[in-house]
Amino acid sequence: MTATADEEIVTEYLRLGLAFDLLEEGFVDAYTGDPALRAQVADEGVPDPAALARRAAVLRDRLPGGLEPDRAGFMDSHLRALECSARKFAGEDIGFVDEVRAYFDVDIAPQDPEVYRQAHRDLADALGVPDDSPDSLRVAYRAYQRAHEIPADRLGDCVTAFASALRDEVRKTVALPVTETVEFQIVSDQPWSGFNYYLGDFTSRVAINTDVPQHLAALPHLVAHEAYPGHHTEHCRKEELLVGGGQAEQSIFLVNTPQCLMAEGLADHALKAAIGPDWPLWAETIYADLGLRFDAQRASAVGQATAGLLAARQDAALMLHDRGAGADEVAAFLSRWLLVGEDRSRQMLRFLTSPLWRAYISTYVEGYRLLGEWLDAADDGVAGRAARFNRLLDEPLTPARLRAELAN
Repeated sequence: MTATADEEIVTEYLRLGLAFDLLEEGFVDAYTGDPALRAQVADEGVPDPAALARRAAVLRDRLPGGLEPDRAGFMDSHLRALECSARKFAGEDIGFVDEVRAYFDVDIAPQDPEVYRQAHRDLADALGVPDDSPDSLRVAYRAYQRAHEIPADRLGDCVTAFASALRDEVRKTVALPVTETVEFQIVSDQPWSGFNYYLGDFTSRVAINTDVPQHLAALPHLVAHEAYPGHHTEHCRKEELLVGGGQAEQSIFLVNTPQCLMAEGLADHALKAAIGPDWPLWAETIYADLGLRFDAQRASAVGQATAGLLAARQDAALMLHDRGAGADEVAAFLSRWLLVGEDRSRQMLRFLTSPLWRAYISTYVEGYRLLGEWLDAADDGVAGRAARFNRLLDEPLTPARLRAELAN
């Protein structure tokens, strides 16, 4: 049987995306399509990056190629991102701001430092510290974090408890496949705090990095982000509804594309979507059942204050890659505003200097902002916001699509 024009375009898109994993392992974050296609691409050997850039441009020119508008728009933005990645692999000098725009379809700019200064003042109030100078506040904040660090021997129990509770909540409003499962693993020596490996067939493996201390207030966010109703839930819904409905382009998930900005923004709003803004009170009860003390009121105040520091790591990336700052200067910037020690700032630098992940921090910053604005603009209050969150799980939305809806 002869393939139709749209099937040919989608197959070529999948072949193109799979080829990037031969240039940089991990570029394909997930692939649930035909394994024979992946094997064919692997047999062709490591591709020439410049040739990949040309293939992406040619394929983009063929759009819509029989695809309906939403699918064509999705493919267009992702092919633009892939072309930029290929040009970077080929050694082209592309400005960092332009690189982020091509990958994620957002524009970035430095944050006003006054936002960070206000966050520090708010944090001093939350911690009951009379002096909000960086040194004094760092001591108080690190003491607060150490007091709320989860003991290593209790981390597994806490992860299990929150995963079970969140899964029960999500299943009240989201039709998850009966066979879906998440396996949690404790790992080390990674540049991230947690990672979802979606394996297909409604199964994920979630790795939690012990190099990054896990705190009582952060763990519910991490489990929601990686599993319910975050990455795992989104993968399950899209595999069942979109891939199962014939949208084969959704069978591949590629790093440094608009997919990532949408997915990270969704996952960072996941806990609030599942539990609501009073999630600390909910978490307090679960921790109490585990014999751990969690102060929901204090955690809420600290969380609201530190939200003002959201863009600090993106600013650090701009310093490194756009303004030519050295590693020591950037580490000092991170230490000053995020109130972390040398070891933690250097851990953050690992992520910001990774060839694959150096631009990725913008998915968290700009993804959180854009999706938050779009969710908050929903009609019908809580119900409308929940309906919009479910659209993020189920539809192949893009940053451009959200901006268009916000403009109407």
